[in-house]
Amino acid sequence: MTDGSNPFEAMMKAGQDWAKAMNPALESFTPSGFEKLWPTMPKEAMEAFMGKTFNPEGLDAKTKLLLTLTGLTIAGAQAESQLRMTVRHAIEAGATRQEVAETIALAGMFGGVPAMTKAMELAQAVMADEKAREDQDKDDSQ
Repeated sequence: MTDGSNPFEAMMKAGQDWAKAMNPALESFTPSGFEKLWPTMPKEAMEAFMGKTFNPEGLDAKTKLLLTLTGLTIAGAQAESQLRMTVRHAIEAGATRQEVAETIALAGMFGGVPAMTKAMELAQAVMADEKAREDQDKDDSQ
């Protein structure tokens, strides 16, 4: 490789060119944009599928989502979409903003400060969006 090109950049460019040729709208696609198309499951549905419905003595959906958030944080907060969606679903399942922040802070003891910081930034963005949505709903109902 004496021409100085980066094979990863060339592969990414080829993939982007292919996606643009298939569908020009994909040129500006971002994973966070896709997340907006994925609905937040209602609390009752999460409890039915992930909670105590099939295991009455087990963990509830909120606890399972906070544990998932812990794992995603310890793993370095690399799966940004999954982390944001987990925070969104945890809040819907009844977790408070304080519980989300505390979960991430505790995971930082195992995953390190950079992972904790990144996870906290991602979670704060989700919580700000949720707060803005709640405020908008209040304004619309008045």
